Formats: sequence, structure tokens, C-alpha cells
Amino acid sequence: MGVIRKTKAVEVLINTFNSSDEAISAKKLIEQLGTMFNKTTIYRVLDKLEDDGVLHSFLGKDGLKWYAKCTGCSATEHKDLHPHFQCLSCGKVDCLTVSVTLPKIPNRTIEISQLLIQGRCEACLA
Repeated sequence: MGVIRKTKAVEVLINTFNSSDEAISAKKLIEQLGTMFNKTTIYRVLDKLEDDGVLHSFLGKDGLKWYAKCTGCSATEHKDLHPHFQCLSCGKVDCLTVSVTLPKIPNRTIEISQLLIQGRCEACLA
């Protein structure tokens, strides 16, 4: 998509992600912002931000779609090939900074990979 138009919805969503180090589910965003913007607007802006390399998405527990800030991505290339961790106790979801090696598959190219690791976070273990 290229240049992001700074509409009120874009500004609010970007600020929401900039104020958090955790991933945020689409469902939670709709609950938080549903009085300011309708569901269609929220999904449209999330898709646009993902297309522009600002956010990346992945599926969490129960098939919910989660979004997190990108690092070093652009509209032409997503570099977010990393695992995500979801706490089974508190529900917190975040990006992990560990390396995962994807297998080479003959006669195929991997363009998207999702790895969700579930367990207990540091706060719930204490």
C-alpha cells in the first residue's frame, strides 16, 4: 500500500501498539475501541497496517487473530519469522526473540510460518 494516511483510526491504533510491548488480539481491540470506531474500520486499518509492514499477525489459542509491532519490515517484505508465546494462565501473548530454523522443503518456498508456544509466563510462574 505504501504511504499510510494518518486518519484518526490509524493514529489511535498505532498509539495503542506503541504503548504496549505485547501482542493484542483483534477481539480486544474491538472491545477497547468499539465506541470510537466500528468493527469494520478497525479490521480495515489493521489489514492496512499489516500490508504496510507496521504490524504482523498470527493465530493464537482458540483461533483468535493477534497483532504485534513489526521490526524492520516494509510493505514489500515481512521479516517477522519468529515464534510467539501465549500464557495459558493470564493470556498474555508476546513475540519471542529466539531463533527458529525452518526446514528446507524440496520444490517449495516458505512464505509464511506461524509458531505459537503455549505455557506459563514469568509472572504466572512466580
